[in-house]
Amino acid sequence: MPHRPPARRPLRIRFNALALCASIALGLWLGFLAIALTCWLAMHFLFSEQLAPVTQAVQQLAKPPVATPEPPNRLFEQYQENLRKNEEAQSLENARSNPRNLNNPKCQFWLQQDQTAPNDKSRANVLQFCN
Repeated sequence: MPHRPPARRPLRIRFNALALCASIALGLWLGFLAIALTCWLAMHFLFSEQLAPVTQAVQQLAKPPVATPEPPNRLFEQYQENLRKNEEAQSLENARSNPRNLNNPKCQFWLQQDQTAPNDKSRANVLQFCN
């Protein structure tokens, strides 16, 4: 009797859609975790020496700065400086708004200079020629 190969039976495959979706989601999640862990370990071991200054800077920024009170005379000097600047600004504004200065060519020149390129010299000349 000749040997006959066994008859092929159809293979029935059953799949559960919920189990398939859960398996794919679990595989994606584990793959993401594996990639993230690999990147973190690579950065930790390869760049730990290069990132040392950055970590020190971050640690310093995390600490609140200690406020050192300024001595009272420094605050008073700052107050006086602000008063002087305000007075100078007020006198410059008065010189600009004074109608008498429209006929003074030197005053007009220095007002224009102070408007285009303000500096100490132009302010001093405005105060000198426009008052």
